Amino acid sequence: MERYHIVIDTLGSDKGPEAILEGAKLVLEEFENIDVTLVGDENVIKAANLPSERIKIIHAPETVTNYDSPVEAFYNKKASVSVFKAVEECSKDSQAIGIISAGNTGALLVGTLRYLLNEKRQRPALAAILPNMQHGFTCLVDTGASIDCGATQLVEFAHLGTDFMRKLYRIESPRVGLLSNGSEPTKGNHLVKETYPLLAKEEGINFVGNIEGSKALSGMCDVLVAEGFAGNQVLKNSEGMAVNLITEIIKFGKKTGNEEITKQIAGYIMKTYDFESLGAGIMLGARKYVMKCRGSSGAMAIKNTAKILVNIVNNKTFYE
Repeated sequence: MERYHIVIDTLGSDKGPEAILEGAKLVLEEFENIDVTLVGDENVIKAANLPSERIKIIHAPETVTNYDSPVEAFYNKKASVSVFKAVEECSKDSQAIGIISAGNTGALLVGTLRYLLNEKRQRPALAAILPNMQHGFTCLVDTGASIDCGATQLVEFAHLGTDFMRKLYRIESPRVGLLSNGSEPTKGNHLVKETYPLLAKEEGINFVGNIEGSKALSGMCDVLVAEGFAGNQVLKNSEGMAVNLITEIIKFGKKTGNEEITKQIAGYIMKTYDFESLGAGIMLGARKYVMKCRGSSGAMAIKNTAKILVNIVNNKTFYE
């Protein structure tokens, strides 16, 4: 059985390092062929009593908060910040297949740019693989790593998403859509209008035009390109609407006395949009696989992300 080595940043989660360490414990229990490097506060990691023969500990007790500048943090205290040390370790360890972090997205991007920039020197993009209405998946890129983008950068995102969906989902010519406020070529802000003709003529891109936010997960495209601010709003709004829908269905069941049926419906939706399973984005364009979990991720999200990481390495789809 082939062995895998994964680097896990234990800091940065809203639920604290204990939740991440519990996730690492689940990884070690469920996958006998996975070893981990845990980066964070050495005392906290040791207190978790994980099997020492399968873990390596790197002491880096500081984190980057949402109020810090990731660039300043990198230059001022990179030796003690867990996310930077984790990415650095992943780049140096030839056995490591990738890194998992629930920490600051900007800091993870800075670390990736510094230590794992690809040979083409493209700026990496953060993508989310989301279920769509056609019983398939849509790669949304970017989801928050690159807030201020130019048109040529969005074209790069289209190539990164296309390559990913072609490789992992074996789609010969992935359809690429551009997030806009209308389907017509004339709709959109300045960036969208500038990007549209570039994508339309770009070799190797199967461009299908603008996609409105309401159709983002309709299955009309396999790759949906957006700058990070808009992409993050699609991601967060989709999550919020799913949670609201499930809540209202449960309320309706209690109000009408149809709890059993509504529980089945809510359970189906929860299974389809299980954020602990869908909770990891992937940094496309890096030399190794960089997995970004949501800040609210718990132990199950870490375990499922490790499984996703191994699936990718084995050229399987995200959720096989």
